[in-house]
Amino acid sequence: MMLQSASTTIQEWLAQPWQQMKMDLRMVLVLACGSSAGFFALRWIRQKRIRKQILEARRKRNNGLEEMEKAVSEFKQQNPGIQTTSILSLPLAELAEKLKEGSLSPESVLYTYMEKALTVTQKVNCVRHFIPECEQHLQELKKQKQKGLLYGIPVSIKDHIAYKGHLSTCGFTQSLSELQEEDSVLVKVLKRQGANPFVFTNVSQSLYSYDCGNSIFGQTVNPLDHKRTPGGSSGGEGALIAGGGSILGFGSDLGGSVRLPSSFCGICGFKPTAGRLSNSGIRGPIDGLLSVMVTAGPMARDVDSLVLCMRALLCEDLFQLDPTLPPMPFNEEVYSCSTPLRIGFFDTDGYFLLPPCMRRAVHTTKKLLQEAGHTLVPFTPPSVHYAIDELFFKALFADGGSTMSTMFKREIVDPSVKFQVNCLIIPNLVKKVVAKIIKPWFPRLANHLYALCGVGAVNKLWEHHDKVMAYRQRFAAEWKKYKLDVILCPVLGPAFTLGYPAKLLSAISSTMLFNVLNFPAGVVPVTTVTEDDEEELKEYQGHYGDPWDKKLKEAVKGGVGLPVAVQCATLPWQEELCLRFMKEIETLSLEGRQKKAT
Repeated sequence: MMLQSASTTIQEWLAQPWQQMKMDLRMVLVLACGSSAGFFALRWIRQKRIRKQILEARRKRNNGLEEMEKAVSEFKQQNPGIQTTSILSLPLAELAEKLKEGSLSPESVLYTYMEKALTVTQKVNCVRHFIPECEQHLQELKKQKQKGLLYGIPVSIKDHIAYKGHLSTCGFTQSLSELQEEDSVLVKVLKRQGANPFVFTNVSQSLYSYDCGNSIFGQTVNPLDHKRTPGGSSGGEGALIAGGGSILGFGSDLGGSVRLPSSFCGICGFKPTAGRLSNSGIRGPIDGLLSVMVTAGPMARDVDSLVLCMRALLCEDLFQLDPTLPPMPFNEEVYSCSTPLRIGFFDTDGYFLLPPCMRRAVHTTKKLLQEAGHTLVPFTPPSVHYAIDELFFKALFADGGSTMSTMFKREIVDPSVKFQVNCLIIPNLVKKVVAKIIKPWFPRLANHLYALCGVGAVNKLWEHHDKVMAYRQRFAAEWKKYKLDVILCPVLGPAFTLGYPAKLLSAISSTMLFNVLNFPAGVVPVTTVTEDDEEELKEYQGHYGDPWDKKLKEAVKGGVGLPVAVQCATLPWQEELCLRFMKEIETLSLEGRQKKAT
């Protein structure tokens, strides 16, 4: 009946005089043009409003940095002769000891690091905001009868770690009007242990990129080479610490966001088991991910600093402030144990063949560990392709990317993530069609596009959770079969040329793997890129010889002298063992370099 009615209507319209039809067509065109004009007008108004917000945010940031500079200047005038170079050269453990015994004042340390942070950010744009409350908190610290393990230590924190009265933006303008109502649990515990958060650091837009740029505060660059990225999303932390402007910082890690900046910037970074440290007050662009969970983690110049930090954080205050955490204080016995380890190692996960320098680092470190009396066992991680495409990406984009796409529609997309966003906003049907076409010659991209389509339904999400748990059990069983204590493997590096991370999202398979597994993992720099590495890179074909392999080669070339790291991992809740292994590698690598130099 409806079809008959529609057919009659069309026939009647066609039977109208030509003049009337032309008028109708004109009306349709006018309405269409009006709709288009209205759409573009609304878009222009929205973009104008966003740009106004950005300018205001930058003005406030700059005012804060000027306030920071003024505070440093006043302190130096009142306290001439402060040995800033000496303070900056002290390792964290030694600095903490001098502050505790009173041979250094908390003021001299805070203002020294404030001055250095200003110098670093002027070069690489790593500081998002100054935290002026650090001056008042300094006075409160001095009144405390009991000095915590981090007494008087200035610390930097990533953009989205809540501090009362400040922004947590994740690089999005839509968060610029939301001030945090209270400190995150992490900040509360740091304060109780005597630490003093003094700056926020910059991040990538959305935190879903391992670059470090957003449309509000701009691009952060690597202090070792300004044409390269510091990594991300905790890239502001990596750049500030590597530049000497912070002695201890805190990032977060969902796919490598602590470990990748550490690798790219030549510092140490540690991702604990999700749930060992509190996430309360650490917001993300999309909260509620359960298959793969974000975790806070420390970043510093050396492993001793990470150890002191974890000792300080794993305290009674943490367990009282967040009773959902297991009450597991730092296990000194495990960390200080010197029993030889049984170490599984691999130089590729089979998904992305990393550059020659990163694989050389694994084999050099393996040799040093063997000479030190440890047992090294070849280990092949099971089904990494499945873990990355089916488990990791489907966890992040379970809804087909619609939530993230909606957020970006309300933003000015930063150039550093534009390519990534463009892939995300492609309709799922188009993704599937394109994936089917390219599968024979570009299977990795095809699988990636399928993964970006999400899980499809709630019951499929439950199935996905179950698959993640099953994979963890399978990996742990393989681990037990080889009777391993720890794993030694590569991490992505050296630092990419700017613009490449968004084009090579899957290149971080080496770090994403341990987020899927929820294993503690850390990064330690062990060497640098050599001329021989660069020569070998010319012959690099990757596992597939596809466009991604070619892009990776372009991204890392010309990196002679840049830091090269290795990655360490253990089973869940064995943070102390992982840190012990990292310390062993750091010590052996340093001794090896010293021998070479003599």
